[in-house]
Amino acid sequence: MAFLADILSRVKPSATIAVTQKARELKATGKDVISLSVGEPDFDTPQNIKDAAIDAINRGETKYTPVSGIVPLREAIAAKFKRENDLEYTPAQTIVGTGGKQILFNAFMATLNPGDEVIITAPYWVSYPEMVAICGGTNVFVETKIEDNFKLTPEALEAAITPKTKWFMFNSPSNPSGAAYSYDELKALTDVLVRHPHVWVLTDDMYEHLCYGGFKYYSPAQVEPKLYDRTLTMNGVSKAYAMTGWRIGYAAGPLELIKAMDMIQGQQTSGACSIAQWAAVEALNGPQDYIEEARGKFEERRDLVVSMLNQASGLECPKPEGAFYVYPSCKALIGKTAPSGKVIETDEDFVMELLAEEGVAAVHGSAFGLGPNFRVSYATSTDILEVACERIQRFCAACK
Repeated sequence: MAFLADILSRVKPSATIAVTQKARELKATGKDVISLSVGEPDFDTPQNIKDAAIDAINRGETKYTPVSGIVPLREAIAAKFKRENDLEYTPAQTIVGTGGKQILFNAFMATLNPGDEVIITAPYWVSYPEMVAICGGTNVFVETKIEDNFKLTPEALEAAITPKTKWFMFNSPSNPSGAAYSYDELKALTDVLVRHPHVWVLTDDMYEHLCYGGFKYYSPAQVEPKLYDRTLTMNGVSKAYAMTGWRIGYAAGPLELIKAMDMIQGQQTSGACSIAQWAAVEALNGPQDYIEEARGKFEERRDLVVSMLNQASGLECPKPEGAFYVYPSCKALIGKTAPSGKVIETDEDFVMELLAEEGVAAVHGSAFGLGPNFRVSYATSTDILEVACERIQRFCAACK
């Protein structure tokens, strides 16, 4: 009898974490490495949020919290959804987790039975399919196209739905492509979902506040109220407020589902960190100036990276509407020979040769379910991005 569970054979390690670790190891040997693989803002957490955490410590807010979160935070979450998304939820319809990952994992754990299908748009965040696999579900991948700016069409969604479909996993703006759906694009998808009442919607809105060029953000249940009773809307403070290490994600949805997720979490981690929760209260209720400031800087970086990568030989880089990633195609470089003499046969070969030759760490597109592409995070300074993009240009020009 094997000691380790069979499920481990169906789960892969996170490619983004693996690439980041490889870059760290090379840097430790003295190599000049620029990492464009990390999915977190380079800005510091705003001071008012840090002060709220310090105040919570000084007040003695250091005990266990309710499984679903402290009441002030659940109230702040309900107020946020009403204020920003025109979605009415009571605090009892909300739940707080240790990061967005736990929210998603709990939702799948609470609802998936063997054979239940989850529709996931490719490219996708690397953790979605692994969570589904761990929870016993079946992944149904629907590939998007670069000519559609990596957005799912209603026809493709319709074709993917079967009687076994339990969830449609939706992410806008997208990690890794940065693609965000306009009201009309989202309405076309929700029209499909309305016709299939057995399909629930799990929407990952983590990058909601990082949209550029005047793009207006919408969430599925906001566009189509008929989906309200079968939608779990997930968000968090990590990207919008530069609070990745605080590990606070949250969601709102039907009370029965929230209660089921509470039960799962109660046997897992119980409540999230008390101090981080009080910091999140200030993030949601306090001044929002930081968001606009960060958004402006990210938009400048996006424009710089898109321009420079499109000047690189063999790369095609669409301009995304949001998040802090671009997802260029390296299709024209497949089959060429890298400066090391190795033939580039896959997008993984491309990023590994780029890291070895020029010290730039990116993540291969096949890890996100769609290649030959690679993901570049522009959550770092303009100066660093300029140097990194110059190195990418040089590497691409040297491939023959």
